[in-house]
This record gives sequence, C-alpha cells and structure tokens, in this order.
Amino acid sequence: MELRAFEGEHSALVAGWASSAQEVSLLSGRNEFPFPAELMTSWRKVADDIRAYLYFDGENPIAYGELWLDDDEDEVELARIIVAPEFRGKGIGTEFVRALLVPALDAGYADLFLRVRPDNEPAIRTYLRVGFTPVDEALVAEWHAPQPIDYAWLQYPTKP
Repeated sequence: MELRAFEGEHSALVAGWASSAQEVSLLSGRNEFPFPAELMTSWRKVADDIRAYLYFDGENPIAYGELWLDDDEDEVELARIIVAPEFRGKGIGTEFVRALLVPALDAGYADLFLRVRPDNEPAIRTYLRVGFTPVDEALVAEWHAPQPIDYAWLQYPTKP
C-alpha cells in the first residue's frame, strides 16, 4: 500500500465511492444521492491549505483523504476520509489513517484533529484504534456553536 498525492484524473472514481447522500455531502457539500453528475469531475476545489491524498493498492486507488492546514490555529485536520466500498470493513481505513498521520505530523502543527459524524461508529472505532482521543466537551461545545451539525471531535497526540 502506498500514499500518494491526489491527482485530478481520479475525481470521478472517488466521487463514485459515495454510497449515500451523507457520503456525497461529506465529499462535496451537496446532500444528494447519487453523486450529482455535473460535479463528478469538479467537486474537488484544491486550496493552498488543503493537501489531498489517495491510498493505493498497487495501481488501484482504494481510499481518499485530505489534510486541512490552519496556520492561524497552528493545527491540521484530517478530513473527507473515504474508503472504496469494496474495501470497507477490511482494516484498510485503519491502515489509511495511519498513513495520513505521517504527512499530518510532518507538517509540524501543534494540534491534529478530525471530526466525524457521531453515528459513524465504524469510523470512530478506527480513529480510536489509531490513537485519537475525544476532545474535551467544553471545547467541542464551543466548536459546535457555528456548525450546522454536531460532530464527534477527536484529537491525536502531536507531542511525545
């Protein structure tokens, strides 16, 4: 398995992994299913503070995720993590998150977070298995105030 920078030619493939309106929303911000055809190749708007990755099995992409870098807050957030449907439940998510941690930690930010829908129990188990821990409830309450939904927030230790 190998982590590589995301290339645009895989946009339609990754968009096709969304198996519900919720997954489409997490990737594109649009709450529709199936993935809207007009967004199939343009859903990814890469910004300077976002690093996107694919996880490959040989030449076959099997997972996608992003690192959102925030210089002002001195933090990085793992985001938009999705595993190809045929590879779910096989430990690939755990391997992939561990692989994403390498560039996330190498980026040198003080804090490393992720947010996940609280009903996504398989993902939460994966993140806990990798070493993430729940963020303090008072801080989560503050972060939820401007959000349209309440997330489960997790933090990874960045200091030894």
